[in-house]
Amino acid sequence: MKLPTLIIWCFLTSIVSLHPVVSCGSQPSRIKVSVLRDKVEAAWIGQMIGNIYGLPHEGKYINTPGPENWPYGYTKNLDKLKQYNGAFSDDDTDVEYMYLLQMQKYGPEPSYAQLRDAWMYHIRDRVWLANRAALGLMHFGYTPPFTGSKLLNPHWYQIDPQLINEIWAVTAPGMVKYAASKSDWAARITSDDWGVEPTILYGAMYSAAFFESDITELIETGLKSLPPGGRFTQTVKDMIALHARYPKNWKASWKEMAQKYYTDEPDMTKTIWNANLNGACAILALLYGQGDFQHTLDLSCALGFDADNQAATVAGLLGVINGMKGLPENLYLPVEGWKEPFNNNYINITRFDLPDAKISDMINQTVKNAIDLVRLKGGKLSGKSGNEVLIINPEAVFNPPVEFYLGPLPQMEIGKPVDYTFYTEANKVYNWSLISGTIPEGLTFSKGRLTGIPGAAGYSKITLQLDNGNSKITRDFDLLVRTKNFAPTADTVLANVRQLNEKVLDSCWYTFGKSMYAKDVDVINDGKTSGAGSVFYSLAAKTRIPKVDYYGYGWKKPQKISMLALHTGCLEEFGGWFTSLNVQYMNESGQWIPVEKISVTHPLPATDIVFFQPHFVEYVISFETVETKAIRIIGDAKIQDHWNKYTKQVSGFTSITELSVYH
Repeated sequence: MKLPTLIIWCFLTSIVSLHPVVSCGSQPSRIKVSVLRDKVEAAWIGQMIGNIYGLPHEGKYINTPGPENWPYGYTKNLDKLKQYNGAFSDDDTDVEYMYLLQMQKYGPEPSYAQLRDAWMYHIRDRVWLANRAALGLMHFGYTPPFTGSKLLNPHWYQIDPQLINEIWAVTAPGMVKYAASKSDWAARITSDDWGVEPTILYGAMYSAAFFESDITELIETGLKSLPPGGRFTQTVKDMIALHARYPKNWKASWKEMAQKYYTDEPDMTKTIWNANLNGACAILALLYGQGDFQHTLDLSCALGFDADNQAATVAGLLGVINGMKGLPENLYLPVEGWKEPFNNNYINITRFDLPDAKISDMINQTVKNAIDLVRLKGGKLSGKSGNEVLIINPEAVFNPPVEFYLGPLPQMEIGKPVDYTFYTEANKVYNWSLISGTIPEGLTFSKGRLTGIPGAAGYSKITLQLDNGNSKITRDFDLLVRTKNFAPTADTVLANVRQLNEKVLDSCWYTFGKSMYAKDVDVINDGKTSGAGSVFYSLAAKTRIPKVDYYGYGWKKPQKISMLALHTGCLEEFGGWFTSLNVQYMNESGQWIPVEKISVTHPLPATDIVFFQPHFVEYVISFETVETKAIRIIGDAKIQDHWNKYTKQVSGFTSITELSVYH
């Protein structure tokens, strides 16, 4: 068939075909709204099934895969379904529900700032790893994508974005490029680098699944959306090769996969929640499940690690592919007397002030957002009421909303070269202008970039403008040029805990590779604020007692000091942060005297609750000049109540990478 004939055939088929879905390459795709709704419903119901079904298997199969006594069933969660008289929220669906409410409020393309506000208001507990780290950075004052940056969020490589971002593709049916890009953008709220790649792949697959049912083709579509040289790109190819080598033996594939991506994973990223590892499990579940919902669901649990995530994601994907007819009735009507899927109830038990919902309302709102987005991106709705058809532009692209991204400002010192950009890749293409204020002496500003060598210390306030040709926004920034950090000249490092007690650390539930932790406090003036060996924990004893920590320096000769900067390290779910912070200096009699009227930028969090604590940030402490041979910061170390039994008898401790000192 010649190309012109093919195009005409596609056009005519899209009009007269009895099939509800037609896709012809880059030509507009058409889907009946009734079919769209059925697939959206199955996406939500599928994710709820997978999440609740998979929860009992979360973290259970690490060294060996799960047993083949399938189907596993809901087991203990059947009682919870009865208790709540419907589906109940968990982190595989509740953040997406929160995002849906933001789309309802702001339209189908909410900004980072709007999503950040939602996070800080609604999410007050029950988040871990990258999600928890991102939330702490939000409360510190940062916005995405800095909240997911690998320089600030030490959990950037964890599974978190795979749990919470399918909604962007479900509302972008057939717009694969758009869905992949938007999923990437949203994933960077919590993650970075290859940690976002599985989310991109799922975004592309979910979007394509409205028009494609073949699992192999969907995986290939997802692969095309990934960076060609990306880590997860190669991982997906490895899983395809394993399936081809062992087409009837999923356990053989599991063994090689687990060896490569868990057992042999580098120390700094070796966890059971690793995004690449769990993404590999999902691909194997899809390949061996061969489109069968129940078998794929059980495999996603049996492949182990963070099993409920894979179960929710693949179950939602199969829901999009097959609609409600493809979901086993016993899984969405597991309680006698229920007439609608999960009794049409979604009960919020996880998020502050998120209302319970009728699942039908969630579905209707998702469909509305999908239609609104399709129309916004060049598509249209046609046909009579009850028989509408949505015509989709498959070449639609995602352009992020125009906004400033707020993260660490440049740490500038006199005489030290500066090369700092105010943008990230997402807003790099916009126009940047300095519209008021004075750039520090010795520096120049051009197209969002600050370069040069500072010549004088002090603060400078500037106002920048950002525009994309259609809209303009402005924001003030306070820049600080410091004198030279002379902490490295200290003759003595002062601390009440000088060495990490590794036995205590080993008895804790710690979440980073052990190479992250320095063994000696002397690292706090080596200039290193991230990476292996950069973080000192003042863990000293396995006893649950209140604790005060201090860090500082001594010199043989008096020094004039007016500023300190505390660079914190990574934190654990149960501790690592100061709940108070003061400065003391030593007088001529050798007594410690408090420095009065200190100013801290940024201030410590107003609460000692873990969800407000940021990883890898700097607190700049200013005060009137003191002349002394010794100075230190001092404050209370928090120990947080935690559900894990291994942290019940651990003393309070603090985390630090650097303490800088300035004249």
